[in-house]
Amino acid sequence: MGEFLSSSDPLSLRKKVAREAANLLYFGVEKEYKQAKLKAAETLGVRFLPANFEVAIEFDRIAEENEGAARKKRLVEMRKQALKLMKILKLYYPVLIGSVWRGTIHRGSDIDITIYHDEPNGTLEVIKQNNLRIVRTERIAVTKDGLKKTSFHIYLELSSKERAEIIVRSPEEADCEETCEIYGDAKAGLRLQELEKILQENPAKKFVPNWC
Repeated sequence: MGEFLSSSDPLSLRKKVAREAANLLYFGVEKEYKQAKLKAAETLGVRFLPANFEVAIEFDRIAEENEGAARKKRLVEMRKQALKLMKILKLYYPVLIGSVWRGTIHRGSDIDITIYHDEPNGTLEVIKQNNLRIVRTERIAVTKDGLKKTSFHIYLELSSKERAEIIVRSPEEADCEETCEIYGDAKAGLRLQELEKILQENPAKKFVPNWC
C-alpha cells in the first residue's frame, strides 16, 4: 500500500519515516500525508515512503502521548455533541465521519457529519432555527475517477467551543461506498442509531482496521 521510491525497505527505517511524517502532521508543519511523507524521507535520507496507514498509526500514538487521558474524555464528549447535531439533522440521513467516528481525534479535530439533501438552504434554515453559530459556508467541487462532484460545507462553532463541519451532498451519493485513502477500508461512518448504541455500550470505541 506504500509508495516506494527504492527497493530498500528496512522495517525500522519505515517506522522512523512514518513517525517523522506523523510529527509533521500533528504539529501542523504539513497538512497533507503525501507532503509529510516526502519531507520525512528527505530529512532522514531514505528513498522510500511508508503507507498512509503506517503514518496514521504513529499519528495516533503521538496524539495519545501528548494529550493523555483528556483525549478519551474529549472523544466521548465530541460524540455526544455529534449525536445532538445528528438529531437536529435527522431528516437528512446524517452520518458521523472523520476522526470522531474513527476514535482517533487529536487537538485539532472537529466533528464531521455528512448529510444528503438537494437544497443546502433548507439545511441552513434548520441550523439557524436551532440557534447554532455558523462561522462560514463554502461550495467545494472535486473530480475523482473522471467524475465531478460538488458538496456544500457548513462550518459551525458549538457552545462548547468545539468546531463542526456539516457536508451536504446529493441524495444520489447516499449509497456510494468510498474507500479511505488513509486506512484503505470503506468510509462507513456511524448513523444516528449506531452512534447512540456506541455511546451506551463503548463510547470511546475505535473504528480502524484490525491490522492497525
